[in-house]
Amino acid sequence: MIKYKNTVFNCTMELAIELIGGRYKALILWYLLDRTLRFSEIKRLIPQATQKMLTQQLRSLEEDGLIIRKVYPEVPPKVEYSLSESGKNLKPVLDAMCQFGKTYVEEHSIYSPSLLQS
Repeated sequence: MIKYKNTVFNCTMELAIELIGGRYKALILWYLLDRTLRFSEIKRLIPQATQKMLTQQLRSLEEDGLIIRKVYPEVPPKVEYSLSESGKNLKPVLDAMCQFGKTYVEEHSIYSPSLLQS
Protein backbone atom coordinates (compact mmCIF):
# COMPACT_ATOMS: atom_id res chain seq x y z
CA MET A 1 0.00 0.00 0.00
CA ILE A 2 1.12 3.51 -0.82
CA LYS A 3 0.04 6.67 0.95
CA TYR A 4 0.25 9.88 -1.07
CA LYS A 5 -1.47 13.16 -0.17
CA ASN A 6 -3.68 11.50 2.45
CA THR A 7 -4.89 8.90 -0.05
CA VAL A 8 -4.04 5.23 0.17
CA PHE A 9 -3.36 3.41 -3.09
CA ASN A 10 -3.25 -0.37 -3.34
CA CYS A 11 -0.56 -0.35 -6.02
CA THR A 12 1.68 1.95 -8.02
CA MET A 13 -0.66 1.70 -11.03
CA GLU A 14 -3.42 3.37 -9.00
CA LEU A 15 -1.02 6.16 -8.09
CA ALA A 16 0.08 6.61 -11.71
CA ILE A 17 -3.55 6.86 -12.85
CA GLU A 18 -4.21 9.43 -10.13
CA LEU A 19 -1.23 11.50 -11.29
CA ILE A 20 -1.96 11.54 -15.04
CA GLY A 21 -5.57 10.38 -15.23
CA GLY A 22 -7.30 13.75 -15.03
CA ARG A 23 -9.55 14.94 -17.83
CA TYR A 24 -6.77 16.80 -19.70
CA LYS A 25 -3.61 15.90 -17.80
CA ALA A 26 -2.20 13.45 -20.34
CA LEU A 27 -2.86 15.91 -23.18
CA ILE A 28 -1.17 18.74 -21.31
CA LEU A 29 1.85 16.53 -20.64
CA TRP A 30 1.88 15.41 -24.29
CA TYR A 31 1.97 18.99 -25.57
CA LEU A 32 4.72 19.92 -23.10
CA LEU A 33 6.99 17.02 -24.13
CA ASP A 34 9.04 19.01 -26.60
CA ARG A 35 8.44 22.60 -25.60
CA THR A 36 7.54 25.22 -23.04
CA LEU A 37 4.06 26.72 -23.42
CA ARG A 38 2.08 29.61 -22.05
CA PHE A 39 -1.47 29.12 -20.74
CA SER A 40 -3.03 30.64 -23.86
CA GLU A 41 -1.06 28.26 -26.08
CA ILE A 42 -2.22 25.24 -24.08
CA LYS A 43 -5.79 26.55 -24.25
CA ARG A 44 -5.51 26.83 -28.05
CA LEU A 45 -4.25 23.24 -28.25
CA ILE A 46 -7.09 21.96 -26.03
CA PRO A 47 -10.04 24.18 -27.04
CA GLN A 48 -12.65 21.90 -25.44
CA ALA A 49 -11.18 22.56 -21.98
CA THR A 50 -12.70 25.39 -20.01
CA GLN A 51 -10.32 27.90 -18.46
CA LYS A 52 -11.31 26.69 -14.99
CA MET A 53 -10.70 23.01 -15.83
CA LEU A 54 -7.40 23.74 -17.52
CA THR A 55 -6.25 25.79 -14.53
CA GLN A 56 -7.20 22.98 -12.14
CA GLN A 57 -5.36 20.38 -14.21
CA LEU A 58 -2.24 22.54 -14.47
CA ARG A 59 -2.25 23.22 -10.72
CA SER A 60 -2.62 19.53 -9.98
CA LEU A 61 0.26 18.61 -12.31
CA GLU A 62 2.40 21.30 -10.70
CA GLU A 63 1.55 20.16 -7.15
CA ASP A 64 2.47 16.60 -8.10
CA GLY A 65 5.81 17.76 -9.47
CA LEU A 66 5.17 16.76 -13.09
CA ILE A 67 5.31 20.27 -14.55
CA ILE A 68 7.10 23.49 -13.67
CA ARG A 69 5.26 26.80 -13.64
CA LYS A 70 7.54 29.77 -14.17
CA VAL A 71 6.18 33.26 -13.53
CA TYR A 72 8.02 36.23 -15.00
CA PRO A 73 7.79 39.46 -12.97
CA GLU A 74 6.39 41.75 -15.62
CA VAL A 75 3.13 43.48 -16.46
CA PRO A 76 1.05 41.79 -17.63
CA PRO A 77 2.37 38.65 -15.91
CA LYS A 78 3.93 36.05 -18.15
CA VAL A 79 3.59 32.41 -17.06
CA GLU A 80 5.19 29.45 -18.80
CA TYR A 81 4.76 25.73 -18.24
CA SER A 82 7.32 23.02 -18.91
CA LEU A 83 7.91 19.43 -17.87
CA SER A 84 9.88 18.64 -14.75
CA GLU A 85 12.31 15.72 -14.75
CA SER A 86 9.53 13.47 -13.40
CA GLY A 87 7.27 14.71 -16.18
CA LYS A 88 9.92 13.95 -18.79
CA ASN A 89 10.01 10.37 -17.50
CA LEU A 90 6.45 9.99 -18.81
CA LYS A 91 7.58 10.28 -22.45
CA PRO A 92 7.58 6.50 -23.13
CA VAL A 93 4.15 6.18 -21.49
CA LEU A 94 2.68 9.06 -23.51
CA ASP A 95 4.27 7.77 -26.73
CA ALA A 96 2.74 4.33 -26.06
CA MET A 97 -0.67 5.89 -25.41
CA CYS A 98 -0.47 7.81 -28.69
CA GLN A 99 0.55 4.68 -30.60
CA PHE A 100 -2.28 2.72 -28.97
CA GLY A 101 -4.75 5.39 -30.13
CA LYS A 102 -3.45 5.24 -33.70
CA THR A 103 -3.60 1.44 -33.75
CA TYR A 104 -7.09 1.45 -32.26
CA VAL A 105 -8.32 3.89 -34.92
CA GLU A 106 -6.89 1.68 -37.67
CA GLU A 107 -8.17 -1.62 -36.22
CA HIS A 108 -11.67 -0.27 -35.72
CA SER A 109 -11.84 1.62 -39.02
CA ILE A 110 -12.48 4.92 -37.28
CA TYR A 111 -12.25 7.80 -39.74
CA SER A 112 -9.55 10.28 -38.82
CA PRO A 113 -8.42 12.88 -41.39
CA SER A 114 -5.35 13.77 -39.32
CA LEU A 115 -4.11 10.17 -39.32
CA LEU A 116 -4.54 9.92 -43.09
CA GLN A 117 -2.04 12.74 -43.51
CA SER A 118 0.69 11.17 -41.38
